[in-house]
Amino acid sequence: MRSSRGTRDPHDTRGPRNALIRNALIAAALIAGVLTGCSSDNGETPASAASKASDLIASATAKLSDIQGGFDVTGDVKAGSTANENGRAVAEITATNNSSSTADFTVQVNFKDSDGNLLDAVVVNIDGVPAGGTKSADARSNRDLSGTPPAEIARAVRH
Repeated sequence: MRSSRGTRDPHDTRGPRNALIRNALIAAALIAGVLTGCSSDNGETPASAASKASDLIASATAKLSDIQGGFDVTGDVKAGSTANENGRAVAEITATNNSSSTADFTVQVNFKDSDGNLLDAVVVNIDGVPAGGTKSADARSNRDLSGTPPAEIARAVRH
């Protein structure tokens, strides 16, 4: 919001960067709540799984919140099918640049199991996407994941 002198009010929380941070915090709270009621086959306690999920989301949120002047363009980024390469989940991520100039994209990709539980979250940078064009990069899980859990675009910022 603009003040009477035409400058931006520093307390206005409606900007795109603040919306990304707010949405990330909401998502982290929801994921932690869902995982608290889950059991694990590997002996991991529900509280431990929830803690790891919160840590993953917090790390991705921190990387995205460092971006200055970015625009939320989650709908302009798509995840391809997931493959398993040496135990790691890998999915091709494609960004479409609908702006009039070359831009970089920073994308949070979540890998989830068939029940929708978060297994891993990674941040992928796709640099130099030409205006009106597309460019792809691979999202690779941080740790070994069994099978081929689907990749989901949680957030994407064009900057």
